[in-house]
Amino acid sequence: NAMRHWTLVVLTSTVLTACGGAKSGDVPAENAPAGSAAAPAAESKPAEPATVEVTIPVGTTIRLALGTAVASDTSTVEQPVKATLRAAIAVDGREVLPVGTEVTGIVTEAEESGRVKGRASVAMRFTTVRAHGERYDAALAPISRVAEATKGEDAKKIAIGAGAGAALGAILGGKSGAAKGAAIGGAGGTGVVLATKGEEVRLGVGAQVTTRLTAPLTIRLPK
Repeated sequence: NAMRHWTLVVLTSTVLTACGGAKSGDVPAENAPAGSAAAPAAESKPAEPATVEVTIPVGTTIRLALGTAVASDTSTVEQPVKATLRAAIAVDGREVLPVGTEVTGIVTEAEESGRVKGRASVAMRFTTVRAHGERYDAALAPISRVAEATKGEDAKKIAIGAGAGAALGAILGGKSGAAKGAAIGGAGGTGVVLATKGEEVRLGVGAQVTTRLTAPLTIRLPK
């Protein structure tokens, strides 16, 4: 009987301990109401763009200072050419392209002066603008230069040759000699013109040139 008594005491203590370990208000996690879960974090708004696009309209005048020398007798077609803006470009009061903005392109024509005919000429076209850390394709009107005509100087050389020949002919043979001398002297003057090339076109570093946009140019600016 004593043994049975102690067995019941031990069992009773175990049951009471087990029952006392859990509080009556506790609810297993799997049985917790759905609404008691932690609310999800609020959705984040998309970041606003850090730049804004501004369009420079067609026809805008672009004033440049050459950074590469070009010449009718030394440049070659497709030779790279650089220049920088010498006047800032603004749209609606906001500066879009500052002074010093780099513009690049190529030589499109380089013709030396001819001995018989043809004046010297050089032409270039700028196609790229670098601004605010980006590169943009740009449509700009070509820039060309042609040497001045030398007909007045040529006529003067011929006249001088004819006059010298006439004077010499008069000394040697009177009026008939003067006529012959003038003809010979004039021919000599023409020879001088044919043997002398006309002036070349040369634009050095810093030379000022002007072009214009032939299509709109959109630039991205920081907000």
